[in-house]
Amino acid sequence: MEHNAELDHSIIIVGKSHQCNQCVEAFSNDIQLIDHRMLHTGNKPHQCTHCDKTFSRSSDLVYHIRTHTGEKPYPCRLCNQAFSRSNYLKEHMRKHTGEKPYKCSFCDQTFAKASILQSHKRTHTGEKPYECVHCDKAFSQASGLRSHLTTHTGEKPYPCSQCDKSFSQKCALTEHIMTHTGEKPYTCNLCGKVFSRMSSLRTHTRRHNGVKPYICKYCDKAFVVNSVLVSHLRRHTGDKPYQCTQCDNAFSHKSTLTNHQRTHTGEKPYQCNRCDKAFLQLAHFINHQRTYTD
Repeated sequence: MEHNAELDHSIIIVGKSHQCNQCVEAFSNDIQLIDHRMLHTGNKPHQCTHCDKTFSRSSDLVYHIRTHTGEKPYPCRLCNQAFSRSNYLKEHMRKHTGEKPYKCSFCDQTFAKASILQSHKRTHTGEKPYECVHCDKAFSQASGLRSHLTTHTGEKPYPCSQCDKSFSQKCALTEHIMTHTGEKPYTCNLCGKVFSRMSSLRTHTRRHNGVKPYICKYCDKAFVVNSVLVSHLRRHTGDKPYQCTQCDNAFSHKSTLTNHQRTHTGEKPYQCNRCDKAFLQLAHFINHQRTYTD
């Protein structure tokens, strides 16, 4: 019965005879409209029998109950996956078909999910809606905020079973494990190069197609990788987030801080194999190597 209600809701574009008077939504029958209006009242009469949660709409309760029962009534006809909601199945099918119906209005990139498009658009607008409650930092992605919060808490609940490293996020652990197994499941369909991370493949693909989605808001420069844009922006803002713990110096880039810290520790990691000289910085080591002629 609930399945039919979902199907009815998916064809409301045809009739739109039952219009909500508080927003632009329209529905094909009174039952759906009444259900929808509960969202505006804030009333939540639908109680879960498995936990304390309550819901404005009966349909939301149905979806929630499936998180308890594990029911997944929408199977994919092309693989063995199944889903608790029809829209989840619809999104999944795009992995098989390659359909990407959501196009960015700022560039030519297209996406399989509306949520991914919205996240992508923030790389153009600079919007950072995810704010840290512990400091004044804000992030364009929820994942960025989650990762940042661990710098305050220090929590790393995902330990690697093959070494002593731990991670703040499960996805980071999954990617790390591939450094042990050597697994590289992500293949570029343009050149055949393989990667252990999906993010690395995405970045690599941009180098083929020339897409530079990360645009500086102060000048006309654009970048393939967001981290390079962040680094570039510091030239405009003067931001120096990397503070030396042994003196008052601060730096725009982590690598510059690392080089500077060696002036305190005396570490010289770049050793010449032709003489006994060692260097603080790679650039100095390379210059030294040029003094030799074969």
